Parts: sequence; C-alpha cells; structure tokens
Amino acid sequence: MKEQAISRPDDTCNRSPSSDVLLTAEVFDGEPGCIAQARALADRFLAQLVAEWMAALGDNTRSDLMLAVSELVTNADRYSHGPYLLELEGNARHISVTVYDTSTALPVLYSPDPGRLGGHGMEIVVALCDRLTAELVPVGKRIRAEFQLST
Repeated sequence: MKEQAISRPDDTCNRSPSSDVLLTAEVFDGEPGCIAQARALADRFLAQLVAEWMAALGDNTRSDLMLAVSELVTNADRYSHGPYLLELEGNARHISVTVYDTSTALPVLYSPDPGRLGGHGMEIVVALCDRLTAELVPVGKRIRAEFQLST
C-alpha cells in the first residue's frame, strides 16, 4: 500500500491499535441528504462517547469534528464513483474520522490562497485535526483525520 501523510510532522495522537474503542460506521450512496446524515451520525457518536466513555470535549471539538466530517464526506461524494463509508472511532483520549471511497486519486493539498475558488476542503481538515493521512486501499482510498481530546 502506498501511504501519503497529509499532516503536521509531529504525530500527537500516538495511539496503538486497541479493541478498547467505541466504533460506528455507515455506508452512504451519494443520494441527497447524505452529508447531513453523516453529520447526524457523528453527532450521535460524540454524545455516546461523552456519556459512555466520559470523553472530555474541548470548546471546539464538536464543531471541528462536524466540519471535518462534512468536508471529508463532501469530497467522497463529489470525487468517487460509488458508495463511501464513514467510520468513527474513539475513546476518552482520541477520535478518528475515516472515509473510504472508490476513487484511487489521493487528495491534493493546495497552498492557502484566499482568492482561489474551491479546493479548500483538505486545507480546512488539516487545520482542524491533529493528524491527517491518506492511503490507497484495495477498494480505493482511505482518508483518516485524527483528533486528540482533552484529558
């Protein structure tokens, strides 16, 4: 697999794989309303993470996560030719938002340019999360945004 990391160079999440996480996922087909449904799934996930895992969310965690979900799902909806999967995983220390889609084109991260029309989605996600990775997988690609939570 070819991996492309699109993130700040320091890996602040340092998480190891564990079954000790809350996990939810849903497949979307690109029909109208999918992006709102993806945000609703993320909102329910956050509520459950707070209630069951006692996750401490910072002042902007919810809005940052919702915006990242919106941008990642919008990109999958716009650029892939098939269904896409949104996966949310977290515990009291971290949350990851992963989108799998059928396109093999890795995202492009443009330099900031307020005059450019469009192309700001990945720039926004990088600014919001602690780590962003993009890699090719057998079904297309996987984009993962990781958020470190307050402890």
